[in-house]
Amino acid sequence: MKYALRRPILLCVAASMLSAGCVSGPAPANDMASAYAPGQVAWQGSGQPRGDWIAATPAARGAPTCDWTVPRELANYRQASPGEFIDRTAPLAPGDRLQISLMGDDDVISGVYVLDSDGSLALRGVGRISAKGLSPETLAPILRQRLVAAGLARPLRNAVTVSLIEASGVSVAVSGAVFDPGAVRAGERASDSRIGLKEGQASGDDNVTRTVSGAIRAAGGVRPDADVQRIYLLRDGAYAQLDMSGFIHGWTSRDIALASGDRVIVPSRSCFDADLVRPSALTPPGIRVYMSNLTRSANNNAGAAIGEKTTSLPYGTRLLQGLVAANCVGGSYMQSDRRAVLISRNRLNGRSVVIERDIEKLVREAHRDSLDPFLMPGDAIACYDSRWTNLREAIGMVSEAVSTATPAILLDGAL
Repeated sequence: MKYALRRPILLCVAASMLSAGCVSGPAPANDMASAYAPGQVAWQGSGQPRGDWIAATPAARGAPTCDWTVPRELANYRQASPGEFIDRTAPLAPGDRLQISLMGDDDVISGVYVLDSDGSLALRGVGRISAKGLSPETLAPILRQRLVAAGLARPLRNAVTVSLIEASGVSVAVSGAVFDPGAVRAGERASDSRIGLKEGQASGDDNVTRTVSGAIRAAGGVRPDADVQRIYLLRDGAYAQLDMSGFIHGWTSRDIALASGDRVIVPSRSCFDADLVRPSALTPPGIRVYMSNLTRSANNNAGAAIGEKTTSLPYGTRLLQGLVAANCVGGSYMQSDRRAVLISRNRLNGRSVVIERDIEKLVREAHRDSLDPFLMPGDAIACYDSRWTNLREAIGMVSEAVSTATPAILLDGAL
């Protein structure tokens, strides 16, 4: 009697598990304000899972109207022409190495000096002298005057010479529409690329990354909403507005060497510019994307060949390319009914967005570009199994449940 009652219950559970294995889960719901880039919102009739969007559809499917404003804090600074900063020799900064030579000196005062963290150098016989913000040419007469006053040098015009051996990295602050705003080191060099350590005495150095563009790259590069025509450099109570769009579009742009304590502000245009989503002197060369592909044929990421190289993608990679890197595309056609989700974040307001795509439709249909968003640094991709795989999993679970329950039923019936 007990066996007869349990068998229908077991069959009902099995049927429920099998039917559940053939059904896809609901598409993610999002706040409309979280849409950031074109292709994130699936339009009606596209055949892609759209999900619930709380609010009205934004202009241009996620791309708000472009606009820009001058940062308010610039009202406290004097506006200078870019030439005021461009035409200057790169100012000395903490960590720079200098060769100081005194006429007639037998290496008592002459030698290599490194500017301390406050931008000063400790000259033998005369104490500390501030060199921060000066050039080697303007520092030389100051040293000459101090050495003559101390009776250590003759009052000759060229009694002291100063030459730059190595320009070190400088600490600057970058804010605004960059991926990693904050304090950065622009022009920092690895120990094996230091100037004058291997080749002997050297004179002069052009640290090509101790520049505004170098500081922007050190801050993660500009975001797609950045205004690259109006980038601001702040120094010593003055600011200059720089048009650096040439680094993106391929025409001439002047970079500016930085001094310690400089600030760089990259305003936002409040809209997505696809031209900024590619490697350049102002954008990141690559991005790190998190991937998950826990399918039946690959029970873990290692088995799915998802490693460091596949998750480090060129900037400008789209979702479909990322899905190929995650091994979510291809294989048996019976398993082609797979779906994927992209987990991203709106860079303007910090809100998260989760979108879902039917992978096979994204591969096959001609309008894929309008539904295939760009990947941003820190995005995550997750692939879901096909209905066939889900059904196979459900059958396996039913078989396992029946196999486990049968001995208990037999024993119970024998009592």
